[in-house]
Amino acid sequence: MANLVLASSSPRRRELLSQLSLTFDIFSPEIDESILQNETAFDYVKRLSLHKAKAVLLHQQDAIVIAADTTVAIDGKIIGKPESKQHAFAIWSALSGREHDVLTGVCVADRTQYFQDVVCTKVQFQTLSLDDMERYWATGEPLGKAGAYAIQGIAAQYIPKISGSYSNVVGLPLYETVQLLKAVKALN
Repeated sequence: MANLVLASSSPRRRELLSQLSLTFDIFSPEIDESILQNETAFDYVKRLSLHKAKAVLLHQQDAIVIAADTTVAIDGKIIGKPESKQHAFAIWSALSGREHDVLTGVCVADRTQYFQDVVCTKVQFQTLSLDDMERYWATGEPLGKAGAYAIQGIAAQYIPKISGSYSNVVGLPLYETVQLLKAVKALN
């Protein structure tokens, strides 16, 4: 079997993929993650996962690549990673007391073929007080996270309900990833 490569520097994706008892290398490609004009969250994560896979295959042509990109969207608007405390508070104000979507685009590819899927999970946030936001910001956990939170961490206390894949919200929908690996013949 070809060398399996995870196209991500995310420790969460690495941990999730490790749950499958697979042996893999990590190669995190540098790609432009800018959102295109009028691009939907679905199209955004699908495009980025494919671009990441192709970028890795330029360097490791004999690999089977697993690439993913996760974003949070509310009312159809992509919510990125917080750029500052003020930005995080604005994100949480938008999510507070509401349901939002977490979308992950996954691409499994080798040099001759690629297979993709986009998984959407609905996440309900409790109403957050200013004190909740201050306490959560002080933990440092929101930095570098889509939607300014990590469901697998402290933020779990603010999430009463999800509908869909939990591993998707963490950053890699495992069921769908395995199906894509089987499609590319990386797994039986």
